[in-house]
Amino acid sequence: MLKTISDSLLTIAYPQECNVCGNSVENTRYGIACCECWTQTKLFSGEETLCFKCGRLQSLKPALSKTYCWECDDHDYDRARAAGVYEIALSCSILHLKREPFIAKHLEDIFIESFSRSSFHDADRIIPVPLSKHRFLERGYNQASLLAKLLSNETGIKLDEGSFVRTKHAKIHRAGMDRKGRELSVERSFEVSRKKFIKDETILLVDDVLTSGATVSICAKILKRNGARKVYVFTAARAV
Repeated sequence: MLKTISDSLLTIAYPQECNVCGNSVENTRYGIACCECWTQTKLFSGEETLCFKCGRLQSLKPALSKTYCWECDDHDYDRARAAGVYEIALSCSILHLKREPFIAKHLEDIFIESFSRSSFHDADRIIPVPLSKHRFLERGYNQASLLAKLLSNETGIKLDEGSFVRTKHAKIHRAGMDRKGRELSVERSFEVSRKKFIKDETILLVDDVLTSGATVSICAKILKRNGARKVYVFTAARAV
């Protein structure tokens, strides 16, 4: 009751405009997007068909058997999943997370509930995809770390922000580079700094959004090279 009154007063005194449609955001739990835009955003429920490996949306109808997109065959992680499609309210909220260290309560709930439906509960430790020192100083925080801490607090899976680091900032889309050249450039940007904590562990890599999957694949490759048993990837959103 008090929360409802608080939201109503906040709307009158400090009206928040939805960053997607421009209408009013009438409940603070939704963050910078309104309830209607969240309703229009495709959030995964477990009823749709996703690529078994990378989590790419294949169909809105459930599959009768494991389905693969075949575009992730050479990726080095074991499986990847996300809370929803990178669109409308979800993409807007993630872009905002890159600018401000704030996760709306609705996004928190979506993220945690989606993980609860995943098959990643055997993970031994959670590792956020690290930022370079240059990017961290520029931004002041790592948005993947915020999501990883949230998940660790809810699940009890240990959070590890020190065993896997980014040593330099690499521009994956450098002009004149072919795919192999770009991948090698990114691969040289990451390293395992504490191998004893990685060996024989099942790692849950956490990031804000999965696009091509190239970066997390390289991260998984390096982690496995240093003894990780399995590497899962879990993100707030999946580009389609």
